[in-house]
Amino acid sequence: MLSTRATQPTIAKPPGDIGAPGWCLRRRTAGYTARMRIGESRHEERGKWGKPLEGIRVLAAEQMQALPYATQLMAHLGAEVVKVEHPTLGESGRGAQPRITDADGREVGATYLRNNLNKQSIGIDLKHESGRDLFKQLVPHFDVVAENFKPGTMDRLGLGYDVVSVLNPRAVYLSLSGFGSLTETPYRNWPAYAPIVEAMAGIYEPTRKPDQPPPVVVAGALGDNGSALYAVIGTLAALQQRERSGLGQHVDISMFDAMIAMADMIPQLESLGAPIQWATAGTTAIVGAFAASDGYFVVAVFREHHFERLATIIGHPDWVHDERFATREGWAQQIEPTIRPAIEKWAKNKTKLEASGALCEHGIAAGPSNVAQDLFKDPHVAAHDMLIEVPRTDAAEPMIVVGNPVKMSRLSEGPISSFPRLGEHTDAVLKTTLELSDEQIARLREEGVI
Repeated sequence: MLSTRATQPTIAKPPGDIGAPGWCLRRRTAGYTARMRIGESRHEERGKWGKPLEGIRVLAAEQMQALPYATQLMAHLGAEVVKVEHPTLGESGRGAQPRITDADGREVGATYLRNNLNKQSIGIDLKHESGRDLFKQLVPHFDVVAENFKPGTMDRLGLGYDVVSVLNPRAVYLSLSGFGSLTETPYRNWPAYAPIVEAMAGIYEPTRKPDQPPPVVVAGALGDNGSALYAVIGTLAALQQRERSGLGQHVDISMFDAMIAMADMIPQLESLGAPIQWATAGTTAIVGAFAASDGYFVVAVFREHHFERLATIIGHPDWVHDERFATREGWAQQIEPTIRPAIEKWAKNKTKLEASGALCEHGIAAGPSNVAQDLFKDPHVAAHDMLIEVPRTDAAEPMIVVGNPVKMSRLSEGPISSFPRLGEHTDAVLKTTLELSDEQIARLREEGVI
């Protein structure tokens, strides 16, 4: 077992402020290699108050990514999350690719692996009457009951909000689905994954080239993780309201709604008569990726004094008085014929990190277009504990997953537990929560309930 004593990442102090001359040149070799490990704690000086969600128990009938990511965030913040899975098949995220083999010899997919840290897994067959009864017995012991099945599924199982609210009036019932449960919608029965709701919210169209299909999945699991953030916000709000009212409520998150909120520029620009392309780069200002010696860096110039600085830095101060660059729209029109060749000539002997650093030193927003290996070496990522090493039983090298992005002055990092094996905590949860005996648990297992 790894020690849970505070272990700070090995971080060399930068020469002056970040962005000072020489800073970017030394970033890669300044000792920024430490990553969080399972069982490890950091910043214990922030942890003497405990974690903000300690004492909150979450019972989650969840699958794939959206809800599991939300409950993992709650777990990072101190909630006890008990995940309900089918006792032999597990949840559907276990079947994703790529896969590793866990300590039980079971193949486990990437979607499950990255969304289930700090959780307990109990195996209950909710299609079995005794399994549903067992779930109902657990409900009064939890603050949050969460599910992300198609709307109506939990109702058909007799485990919907109407039932849960009687069993536990203080329970916050969180539903996360493609199109929501509380309000009628023509899409209620449509299945949904992240790319579907991203497309329906209008995210893909602004970057579609003429006579070509729109690019799909432009931001990984935005539809899932974006929805998860709203799920956490809604749950925390409901828990806070419960403190005043004494009652829980049904928190209903539609992935489609979440993506409309994420893509808020789409409807607003249309209502103002602006072209759809204004929601992305290329119509106004300078926003683009430019080649350096080892890849690309992105530059964003939206203000006139930043344009003047950019022009001067790359050796074209004359642009400041050139009519072609008199407006922000003019800047955008000149990106390909004029600005790109000039920036890339200036950057050809610089790495993407060096080019970004040189611009940032003058207040111009820029950053390297990173690949995973860049993140593995990045000092910010290390200092913020944003990568976690998870040991594997089937390989010497650990798996890398992302950490908790919520940083608080009274919140320590870790300790983090690894993803649970299927049904790993079934016996323990049933014994401690429902006080079932070994004989009762054995009988449930023989009947295929657990």
